Amino acid sequence: MITTEQLRSAIQQRIAIYNQDDLPLKKRATQNCALLDSRNHILAEYIISPFAVPRQNISAMDGYAMAHGSTLSKGSLIEIVGESQAGSPYTDAVKKGQGIRIFTGAVVPDSCDTVIMQENTNFAYIKDSLDKTQSYEIILSKAADVDANIRKQGEEIQHNELVLQQGKRLNPADISLLANLGIDKVKVFKPLTVGLVATGDELVALGGKLKSLAQIYNSNTSTMKSLLESLPIVINDYGIIPDDLNKTTKAVTKAMKECDVLISTAGVSVGDYDFLTTVIEDLGQINHYKVAMKPGKPFVFGELNKGIDKPVLFFGLPGNPLSTVVGALQFVIPALWQMSGVSASEQPMQLTVKAKVMNDIKKSVGRTDFQRGILSQIECGSYQVECSSKQDSHRIKQLSHANCFIVLDQDSGNVTSGDIVNVQPFPWLHT
Repeated sequence: MITTEQLRSAIQQRIAIYNQDDLPLKKRATQNCALLDSRNHILAEYIISPFAVPRQNISAMDGYAMAHGSTLSKGSLIEIVGESQAGSPYTDAVKKGQGIRIFTGAVVPDSCDTVIMQENTNFAYIKDSLDKTQSYEIILSKAADVDANIRKQGEEIQHNELVLQQGKRLNPADISLLANLGIDKVKVFKPLTVGLVATGDELVALGGKLKSLAQIYNSNTSTMKSLLESLPIVINDYGIIPDDLNKTTKAVTKAMKECDVLISTAGVSVGDYDFLTTVIEDLGQINHYKVAMKPGKPFVFGELNKGIDKPVLFFGLPGNPLSTVVGALQFVIPALWQMSGVSASEQPMQLTVKAKVMNDIKKSVGRTDFQRGILSQIECGSYQVECSSKQDSHRIKQLSHANCFIVLDQDSGNVTSGDIVNVQPFPWLHT
């Protein structure tokens, strides 16, 4: 039985080959995307700045812009001959010993090299009136330095500078950058198509009616859609497949022709009516089956390749809701991000923190254990966690009430109150 670390590595290596040989980034289909719709999409082009930022010398303060060569010592007298506002620059030359009133974000004239903070000046006397069209004089109450309080042209971004790399997962900061450059649409990699199937005669679709006590609602498809919501993918929902070999074969055959990835929930155990593994082996291959973790041991990673140009990767998750969530978070979602074309540095990280456990935890050696818990911060950088009392994989209410997984290593045993453990906060708490 493969370990969690070995399974992660095997999936990563297979996808690296898949991306390189079967679906190279340089050939991957692309599409134009409106900037405001581009969050979490993967950039398929290199973004070159169309101009410098700032485009001109800009004032970083409200105050006065001083001409080149003006005396800037305390007590210096400066004649103010005009004004520059954001969007309304002063266009005449400013002579030595003169300055202009200037506001934050306004263009600094080429003839000026310093901005004096308003707080470091006083009116000397008024020549004519307070009319802004007339000149007046100020006196410096504090000495100033040349080049002070000026954002220089191109100091942040040079014209034709590479600002975003292909493979960047676009985030709100990237959208802000692109908007500042006047870019309203970007080229992104076309989203993967991901198929979802649920199996089992006992399942009833949401909105339907439970007709017997033996039936349950199909919650796993809704769970998977919610977990995958932020990824740049298109989901094909193939509904519920009954426990029938022919119907299972028909549904998987259809999905493998239409999708890049197929994800199933339930039907991957060894029961007499679990047909998915049989179908996967007939239409492709199973690369790994069973992983040493709890919950979620009957996890299948394989591929479908019979009669198609490129393989369709397959992830088979157990039917219990908690097992579905654990398998999706630990293996499926990282795999989909890798397949999407995102660069290695841009893949979402699984946040793990150290915490003091507040109660004893039972744990058998042999499998990595993901136990539900309540994580709380004692002080900055210091955490404590309390383990939920019942850890059965069918208990979805405890998952809803928890906010983290306590991750106990495969070789570890029972945990005593006060021990330090690894904790993974649920990603929806910090995204």
